[in-house]
Amino acid sequence: MTDTANRSPAAAAQDAPAWWAVISMTLGVFGLVTAEFLPVSLLTPMAADLHVTEGLAGQAMSTTAVLALITSLLTATVTRKLDRRYVLLSFSVLLIISNIIVSTAPSFELLLAGRILLGIGLGGFWTMAAATVMRLVPQNRIPRALSILFSGVSAATIFAAPLGSYLGDVIGWRSVFLLASLLGVLALVTQFLTLPKMAPRGRASLRTLVEIMGRPRMKFGLFALVLIITGHFALFTYVRPFLENVTGVATAGVAGILLGFGVANFIGTYIGGALVARSLRMTLIMMPMIMGLAGIGMVSIQGAIAPTAVLAAIWGMAFGGVPVAWSTWITRTVPDEAESGGGLMVAGFQLAIATGSGVGGLVFDASGVLGVFTIAGLLLVGASIIVTLGLRTAPVPAEQA
Repeated sequence: MTDTANRSPAAAAQDAPAWWAVISMTLGVFGLVTAEFLPVSLLTPMAADLHVTEGLAGQAMSTTAVLALITSLLTATVTRKLDRRYVLLSFSVLLIISNIIVSTAPSFELLLAGRILLGIGLGGFWTMAAATVMRLVPQNRIPRALSILFSGVSAATIFAAPLGSYLGDVIGWRSVFLLASLLGVLALVTQFLTLPKMAPRGRASLRTLVEIMGRPRMKFGLFALVLIITGHFALFTYVRPFLENVTGVATAGVAGILLGFGVANFIGTYIGGALVARSLRMTLIMMPMIMGLAGIGMVSIQGAIAPTAVLAAIWGMAFGGVPVAWSTWITRTVPDEAESGGGLMVAGFQLAIATGSGVGGLVFDASGVLGVFTIAGLLLVGASIIVTLGLRTAPVPAEQA
């Protein structure tokens, strides 16, 4: 397995894919994203226990995001001489330590320290995820492997908020984070048993990041990606007030619709993988267009619960294919610097998340949630058109032909 990981893609294509190693990466993603989202459902008891306001407790989320952004840009450079297997294992160790610190934190300051460690693990792991999968399977299996990897995100989206909220009421918020540390242990053990040794590839320096950003296709692609993720998170951040105030759904109904969104998102990762295998460019175009039309459709039929639930599920399914498609685009566009390219993609995601929620908030205050959904929907449709007119994908590797 070690030899396979160090061989060229062309040679590796003749060998069996390391699916258990891919699954171990998926467990890592699931554990990291679950830990990232847990404060959303546990914010009130966390704030009460630590004697801080809910607004201050919410910084547990933003602190993690900021560190993930910084780490995503530095990981490839700082670890450029280290075996990738040990780097990934180290990030899983940070996941475990982070959750243990949070679960036992006697003060908010110590809790933030734990969340800082999570941000480092999250940003670092994500930066290397696509490049690692690229080395674990033959070229013709990369879209399928990426769909498996990103299903970990969808699964975390489904389970973290509702299950975290339920367990928090039953066993307490600290015990929930302790359980999350056990997820990290499972991921770490599985990765230790299945990940091969992987020597570093590429030059991986800060100058490399600048050089990659200067490539015309990369620059345009990252711009399009930021537009798409900005539009999505403008919708996603304010979907609850839309459902409650426009559609008139009760709290239980909101949870049901969001669960449907999460399940559809999970399915969408696998559909996205299948579509990418057929046509990467078409998938890059279709997904934001479907998302945008779904958002605009929800505005157009405001008040109708069943059609809104269906459109939310369609939106979730379409978004499931976005990370799969763009990660594949990265591996094809900069195969010589896949880790650095992955870091730029993660940084773009984090920037877009902040922009979508922030600008969406300004629009919300100015024109209400209908304005947010309308503008975000149009942004997504516009992004799809931009991709259609300007984005070119790299040729499919010979092994995929």
